[in-house]
Amino acid sequence: MTPFGKHVITILAATVSLSAGAQTTLSLQECRDMAIQNNKNIQQYQTKVEMAGYDRKIAFANYMPKISATGVYLHNTRDLSLLPEDASNAIKNAGTTAQAYKDNAITQLSDALTQAMGSSEYLTSFIQSHPEILQLFSSASKADIATAINQIGANINDAFTLDISNLYAGVVSLQQPVFVGGKIVAANRMAKLAEELAKNQYDIQYQDLIVTVDQAYWQIVSVANKKKLADNYATLLHDMQRDVDLAVKEGVSTESDALQVRVKANEADMLKVKADNGLTLAKMLLCKQIGLPLNSDITLTDESLDEIPLPDDLYQKSLEEIYQDRPETRSLDLAGQIYDEKVNIARADMMPQVALMANYLVTNPNLYHGIQHEFGGQFNFGVMVKVPIFHGFEALNKTRKAKAEATLYRLQMDDAKDLINLQVTQLRKQQSEAYEKLRMAKANLDSAEENRRTATIGLEEGVIPANTALAAQTAWLQAHSEYIDAGIELQMNNVNLQKAMGNYKSHYDLEMQQEVADSRQ
Repeated sequence: MTPFGKHVITILAATVSLSAGAQTTLSLQECRDMAIQNNKNIQQYQTKVEMAGYDRKIAFANYMPKISATGVYLHNTRDLSLLPEDASNAIKNAGTTAQAYKDNAITQLSDALTQAMGSSEYLTSFIQSHPEILQLFSSASKADIATAINQIGANINDAFTLDISNLYAGVVSLQQPVFVGGKIVAANRMAKLAEELAKNQYDIQYQDLIVTVDQAYWQIVSVANKKKLADNYATLLHDMQRDVDLAVKEGVSTESDALQVRVKANEADMLKVKADNGLTLAKMLLCKQIGLPLNSDITLTDESLDEIPLPDDLYQKSLEEIYQDRPETRSLDLAGQIYDEKVNIARADMMPQVALMANYLVTNPNLYHGIQHEFGGQFNFGVMVKVPIFHGFEALNKTRKAKAEATLYRLQMDDAKDLINLQVTQLRKQQSEAYEKLRMAKANLDSAEENRRTATIGLEEGVIPANTALAAQTAWLQAHSEYIDAGIELQMNNVNLQKAMGNYKSHYDLEMQQEVADSRQ
């Protein structure tokens, strides 16, 4: 099971226990996991990572051929004629025109024969001697050629008229890019870099949340220890108050001594109340951050310890290792690489583009066999080449702008490295100071503890006045409180140093490290 899966099981178990109303003891890691699981801001950045993953898949799809199918149906109110209107009318009325020409020709022929014969008597005698000529003229005069020729003309006109009242068409197209100036390759690289950038943005929010939860956790530990200290201090003063009251009755101590102890006891009681309230508010803040109801009854693992635990010694990373682990510097580096790919994309607009095309076109009416009412189609293949010639230097200026943006992010990364160097150096020195402060606080506490012990014995034996014993108790309380503060300060500094060194790694970061390790094997 992956570490992330174990964290989820831990979160679910803690949630079930809290929902059952039982007091639950939470470790620092469990609080972190619950905060990550329930933080809305983290969930938003996790969604952005998911969206960037889809963008990467979308960019990869540009390598694939594009296949599409389109269908069209049209109803037209008029047919389409391939002939002009005058020509169409002439063809349809060709028989009528021919009939007129025929009749006119027979009349002209009859007149010519009459003139040639010289007289009507001779013409009559000629026709009587040749009756077949009269029969020929009679048949020719009665012959109706208009109807037949008009029908033929109508058929020819119909042949040049397309019936497009119902038109069906469909096409299946395939386009495969061959070369687009490297734009597809650059877009895929940029999409992958954008996904890594989204993960780094998630890591930044992840680290900020871890620091916030850790600070709230150690604040509770600090207040819980001070509450325990206040309880012990109040108990001690009330015991001292009873001893001084007995000593006053026996005449060993004065009423003034009893009054001083009583005032200190009241102050100790007020200190207990403040500690109780502070602990309640600190736990409510942590509950809010880890997604639990504010009134949840929780106990932290480290708040029951007698001493603040020391943080583990940190591996002293080199600056280059820190730069590699800090999501801020990785984000700036990725941003610079993204703009390098934008340069390639802008440059691709100035290069030729080549693509393969294939289509299958089908129509009804069939255009390939005499305009028939049936489906007919054909395949076609081709190559498209697009060569940009001049576009007002648009692509050139886009390229220059992308180069300038890439330079800008690299300058920002150099500045960020200087700030990180300064931050890590400062926190390391603060950590050394915190260790020294804790050591001195421990020594002061040991001295105050011995002073309090001897003062308590002296007060019980009557050789030390009450005000001296109270001063020893107050000094012990102050020294113990400073010791707690020093321990918490060391833990807080350790939290900030861990973040500054990039040691808080999300599951995305762990997955990327695992991928790198697998690739090297």
